[in-house]
Amino acid sequence: ACFRLLCSLLLPALFLSGILCICLVLLLWGVRLWIQRKKQLSSAGRDGKRPLLVAFFHPYCNAGGGGERVLWCAIRTLQKKYRNVTCVVYTGDRDATGEEIVEGAFRRFNIKLIHPVKFVFLEKRFLVEASLYPHFTLLGQSLGSVFLGWEALLKCVPDIYIDSMGYAFTIPLFKYLGGCRVGCYVHYPTISTDMLSVVRNQDTRFNNAAFITSSPLFSKFKLVYYYFFAFMYGLVGSCSDVVMVNSSWTLNHILSLWRTGACTSVVYPPCDVQTFLDIPLEVEKSTSEYSIVSIGQFRPEKDHPLQIRAFAKLLKEKRVGQQPSLKLILIGGCRNQRDEERVNNLKRLCEELGVSDDVIFRINIPFEELKRHLAEATIGLHTMWNEHFGIGVVECMAAGTVILAHNSGGPKLDIVVPHEGYVTGFLAEDEDSYAETMAYIFSLSPEKRLQIRENARRSVHRFSDQHFEDTFLLSVEPLFK
Repeated sequence: ACFRLLCSLLLPALFLSGILCICLVLLLWGVRLWIQRKKQLSSAGRDGKRPLLVAFFHPYCNAGGGGERVLWCAIRTLQKKYRNVTCVVYTGDRDATGEEIVEGAFRRFNIKLIHPVKFVFLEKRFLVEASLYPHFTLLGQSLGSVFLGWEALLKCVPDIYIDSMGYAFTIPLFKYLGGCRVGCYVHYPTISTDMLSVVRNQDTRFNNAAFITSSPLFSKFKLVYYYFFAFMYGLVGSCSDVVMVNSSWTLNHILSLWRTGACTSVVYPPCDVQTFLDIPLEVEKSTSEYSIVSIGQFRPEKDHPLQIRAFAKLLKEKRVGQQPSLKLILIGGCRNQRDEERVNNLKRLCEELGVSDDVIFRINIPFEELKRHLAEATIGLHTMWNEHFGIGVVECMAAGTVILAHNSGGPKLDIVVPHEGYVTGFLAEDEDSYAETMAYIFSLSPEKRLQIRENARRSVHRFSDQHFEDTFLLSVEPLFK
């Protein structure tokens, strides 16, 4: 009797599910047809031909960071190569006009576009802001990006869609409903296998709170949530026709999550190396003071406390009177009050370790001052674990400092690697190895240091604008066929 009851309930349920699935498919098909019709009705160019619309999804295009440099270089590259192309930028920067954004790109990056760009201003950018989702932030921002992507698609239907800011959940939307050829440039995977291992091993980090690591139940729940999100992220990413990643580190993570090997390639971000290569490179003159310079925003993942602790250890172990005095100069940007509080905490750490007189903080300084500090520095210091690329590392090498970066991520796999068999810099992992390596660098003769600096300079041409243009065009070519 019980079995008969189950059968009598199961069959109608299956029938109803089938009907609902068919309705959903028909609805999505209808939406796609409506969007395609909308696209066909869009205005033609002066010669009667409709230009090819290439749209970049970059809600924060006026931010002025490394990701924005990639965006403007990519647009300029397409404008140089393709004549019948109109570039569109979906942005949420409604506090600036299109002219102001383009002028800002020229002022910050010295990138002058050949043709005008069409801006589509989005009203719902708040849906992708992390502050809106105090919990389940990854999922919240990703679902928010779908709604923001839907707004973008309704306002302008492109022929080619490129997500240039890491909003992978918009890709299926533009591919299947917009009927676009889709590509993406991945600066940093939204979730990585490293993040999964941090939660699995119950490590406390800036993105894995202590109350979670101390509770096996919370850790298991977060791990299930991360695995579910990683599965969904892999699913949406695999819809891409072309995938570009900024480093070998990002490549390894994207290949393991998206499984898009056939259409994925490394396109190094364009670094403004020429500006730093203009700094003259000479053998150091005998000096009474050496400086160690660190460049990076005052964010938790940059791990400035490690730099201060390693520097304090170096000073403690240095024999008095044997070497000139040393200064650690921390150069970085403060975006908000939280960053300023972080700087105050770092200053307190300097006091605790007794190195306040030897550590200098330079916050939000002009570019010319940054160049001057780099020109005078002996060591360029970088301590972020699993930095996905490391533009600051490239800039230090181009400027002629001896780089000491973290033995992980982009610096380990792509940047601080031998060039034509010669050493270009050094890597370290913890307080002891950083202090030891700094001591070793200072123990080298000025001539030996000059040799390393010259090797480093020769190696950074791989990260120039020209190299980016060549590899970018090669990668996006399938989208234009």
